[in-house]
Amino acid sequence: MAQAEKGNSVTINFTGTLDDGTVFDSTLEDTECDDESCCDDGCDDGSCDDEGCGCGGHEGGPMTFTLGEEILFPQIDAAIVGMTPGEKKTVKIAAVDAFGEYDKEKVFTVPRSDLPEDLIPEVGDELSLSNEDDEELEVVVLETTADQITFDANHPLAGEDVTFEIELVSIQ
Repeated sequence: MAQAEKGNSVTINFTGTLDDGTVFDSTLEDTECDDESCCDDGCDDGSCDDEGCGCGGHEGGPMTFTLGEEILFPQIDAAIVGMTPGEKKTVKIAAVDAFGEYDKEKVFTVPRSDLPEDLIPEVGDELSLSNEDDEELEVVVLETTADQITFDANHPLAGEDVTFEIELVSIQ
């Protein structure tokens, strides 16, 4: 039976979980995300390819990609190399190699006067802020007061070790 090699187009199913068992991403249509905070927008912006975040029941089921392009994480690509269709593997990825360690320096406070007047954020809102150079920064609102707003620019899964259950469905 054929084994997956770098450069092959492969189709996989996977489920990503946190250490507490929370499912944060899955291609299995009957698996629901327990915590969809990393992709409440439905993954339509393409960010899921870069960040590996998901929407529980990845739209369309199994995922097809070219092995070696690191569409998910390099550790997943490495695990798939040598697998045969139907084979399953478990890959654990430390926080530092997944979504990064939680960085307290990515939490910052901005005076309300520096933000648009029509912006009325609530705790938990996910926003995209931009600076004078039109660089965008994805943030979550942590706290609001009459005078200021505190934002967190860490990835929602920063600081979390993740585990992926992978099944190689086919090699094209």
